[in-house]
Formats: sequence, structure tokens, C-alpha cells
Amino acid sequence: MASLIYVLCSLLINILNLDTVRYCNEIQLEKEHKALFVFGDSLFDPGNNDYINRSSREASTYRPYGESFFKYPTGRFSDGRLVPDFIATFADLPMLPPYLQPGPHRFIDGANFASAGACVLSPSKNYIDLRGQLGFFKNVVKSLRQELGDIKAKSVLNNAVYLFSISGVDYFNFHEDNPNTTEPYKKSFVKMVVGNLTNALKEVYTLGGRKIAFQNAGPLGCTPVDRIDYNNCDQDLLSLARLHNVALSAALEGLEKELPGFIYSIFDYYHAALDRIDNPSKYGFKVGKVACCGVGPFRGSYCGEKYGDAFQLCSNPFEYVWFDGRHTGEGANYQIAKLIWSGPPKFIWPYTVKQLFGY
Repeated sequence: MASLIYVLCSLLINILNLDTVRYCNEIQLEKEHKALFVFGDSLFDPGNNDYINRSSREASTYRPYGESFFKYPTGRFSDGRLVPDFIATFADLPMLPPYLQPGPHRFIDGANFASAGACVLSPSKNYIDLRGQLGFFKNVVKSLRQELGDIKAKSVLNNAVYLFSISGVDYFNFHEDNPNTTEPYKKSFVKMVVGNLTNALKEVYTLGGRKIAFQNAGPLGCTPVDRIDYNNCDQDLLSLARLHNVALSAALEGLEKELPGFIYSIFDYYHAALDRIDNPSKYGFKVGKVACCGVGPFRGSYCGEKYGDAFQLCSNPFEYVWFDGRHTGEGANYQIAKLIWSGPPKFIWPYTVKQLFGY
């Protein structure tokens, strides 16, 4: 509806020879227009890494990624749409393009800064870490203030929802570097990750953000590439995810008490994904532990034409929870997005994202 209003408004204003973008943006703002800003890693990246100067292209820019919905690879690590794409649709917003995609952007709708491989802690030239994503957000804030003025820009930023899914890569890397670590060292690392996340949220708050939505760490040790065998997940990775989720929940509760007007939503991705892995038929899937695309045990690795033509590909991705070794397919992404949008308190609390948007 919002995009239709914008198109009709543009036609009218063009006839009157007025400043279309500014005038229509002001009309939408008067209706308390909501925006969505996305921060994260490959679970939420719509293709930002396509525009980074890298030595090689991401696997997600090759077939069969994107085939189920877009009919071509878009840089998304899935056969189709990701969770933020569905959340935007539910919120009556257009799907957000990659922030780094050249061309005009409508930042009153929001922006997606997520980058495959992104960490909370470790910067790299091959992806946009959380600090870099915050830098891009600051550029957007500056752009909104220039376009709308301080008062209306503040309204956009205050009413927007800020959706996060990041930290998984930090724990994958930590586990790889410290395979036999102690519990105290795990807790110390988790404290560092969540502490940096907390500082990032305080920056978002200072810039005007008030409504935070977090997808917590999933069952990291149960992805097709990380599980030990058909009946056993990597318990060390699962332990890191659980420690993170407890610490994240406590941190968000603390911020709500500390920062006036700060409200949040946590989605329990860990248990929602784990139940679909263990009980796929309960949710309309046939396969929960093996990926649709890849090679090796559980098709956990080397999905896509980037690696040649030796990979295996299932006939129907919607029968599988996982599309590749660490990324869910469009079918699971839609179910996850529905839970984030308006799921029961068992999975999303203390607010749903629908409530954060004011619906």
C-alpha cells in the first residue's frame, strides 16, 4: 500500500511539476511511515558482498541460489527470499535492496547493511563487520537529515524497527580456533561479543533508534556442515549459542531499563530452527538434517556452480529446512519470518515485530 501511494503521488506531483521525492516523502511521513533497518550476516545479506572489492565472488552469486523466487542468483544465501524480505513485505514495505547497490535508495523505507561473513568482533576486507555496518547507518542518518530536516528525520528513526542477526560467525571462528576450550574461556568470549553488541545498540539509540528486534543465535552445531553425524550435533557450538542467548537476553533487558523509550523483541531462533531440524514433517518439510544443495555428508559443503558441477541438488527445495550447509531455504525463512512478525510468546518476546511496527 505504501509503495502504491508513492507511485500515485509521484504521478500527481509530476503533473504539477513539483519536487516528487521530497513532497511524497513528506506525505508518507505524516502517516507515521515505518522503516526497517537490517544489520547482520549471511542469514540477512541481500547481496551487499557483491559490491565489495573481493578477490572472488560469493557462491551466492552463482546458480542455483535464488532460483525458487528470483529465478537468478541475487547474492542471497538461499534458493529465494530471506527473513528480512518477508518482514518488509509484512510491514507493507518494498524488499530492501543491498545498501551498497548502486543507484537511488529510498532511505525512508530503511536499508539493509547485512553482509555474509560479518562478525561482531573481527574486521575484514572481505565483508562488512558490525562496526562497518554502523558506519553505513550513520551515513543514512546524515542523508535523512539532509533530505527531511532534523525533526522529520528523527521521527523516521524513532519509528523504525532495527532488525539484527549477527554473532554466529564469531562463534564458528572461535570454535575453529579453540576446539578444546574451557567453559570459563567460552563465557569470557561470549561476554566480549555481547558487550560489543550492547555498545552498538547504544550507538543506534543515540542516533535515534528505539525499536530493536533480535534473532538470537541458532543451533550452530546442528547445521548440515557442522553436525557430527546424523544423530549428533556439535555440542561445543550448541553450548556457545546457548551462552550467547542467555547473555543477549540479559543485555536487552538491561538496556530497556537504562535507555528511556528503548523497547525490544527477541526471536528464539535456536529452538524454532532446532524443532524443524528434528521434526521436519511437523512443519511441512520432508528433510531436516540434510541440505538441498551441496556435496559430502549431509550436503554440507560446496553448493553452487562456483565450485563446478559436482554438487547435488534436490528436486524441491521447499521439502528441505536447509538450502545449503548453513543457510535455510525460502520455505523455512517464511516460517521464521512469520514467527518474528506475530508468533507466540514461546518464540518471540516481550513484543512481536508486528507490535514494534505499531500494527
